[in-house]
Amino acid sequence: MSIQDLIAGVGARLTPTERRIAEAVLDDPTLLAFGTVSDLATRVETSRPSIVRFATKLGFDGYVDLQQWAREDVARQLETPGERIRRQPGEQDRLQHDIESSIHGTLELLDEARLRKLAAPLVRAGSIWILSGETSRAGASVLHSGLSMIRDGVHLVETHHLGRDLSAARNGDAAVVFDFARYRRKSILASKAIVAQGIDLVAITDGPLSPLASMTETWCELRVPAVGPFDSSLPSVLAAELLVFEVVSQIGSKARERIDRLERLWTETETFWEESA
Repeated sequence: MSIQDLIAGVGARLTPTERRIAEAVLDDPTLLAFGTVSDLATRVETSRPSIVRFATKLGFDGYVDLQQWAREDVARQLETPGERIRRQPGEQDRLQHDIESSIHGTLELLDEARLRKLAAPLVRAGSIWILSGETSRAGASVLHSGLSMIRDGVHLVETHHLGRDLSAARNGDAAVVFDFARYRRKSILASKAIVAQGIDLVAITDGPLSPLASMTETWCELRVPAVGPFDSSLPSVLAAELLVFEVVSQIGSKARERIDRLERLWTETETFWEESA
């Protein structure tokens, strides 16, 4: 569960002061992981006891308990595959729960309004450029495959071809970047270059601490659990499938016409195996 989820769960019960604390934490989550009670109290211009009451309202015994949770959350995100693979088998008992929670969380997060906002740049774009890190490649591939079947000008950009491929990007295009902690240097630098060219950026990432979140207002946060030594691909794949579905809904008849043309070509070129009569 993210800090956004914790705050959302008690939002209706927060006092005006606690709302200011929540806004500060959401604006800069590092305050929880690395700041003291005094740091947060000073930022919000309130008292230390108010900070402690805020922590207890979120379900923790006090600020120290909340801060420990925040630090563990950051540590889990930054844990390397080498560290994960050295865990004892018993530590994987919650794997199924983590995966199920991330899938349910993705479905809840990507509601109709959020999907509509994420899809809008892809509907109006001249061309679409899709980039990803290694562990998020599955989601990028699903998005590329789905969008390519319903519209022209969809490109999956390989890391070693970033410069060559993105040199063809133009104002009026859109880019979708998948990246989660630990963030890929090339993905971040490419995203900065994309934004500088006036290209719409859609970021699929893991929260407000992501460098991608500061580059665009069109981003979503996915909870990505570890599966063994590596991050799960399921949340990004699910997000990609939902995004394709939303683009299909928005472009309507154009998508249906393109798929009909594909079906005719597949038939004419005998693309699929069929048992002879």
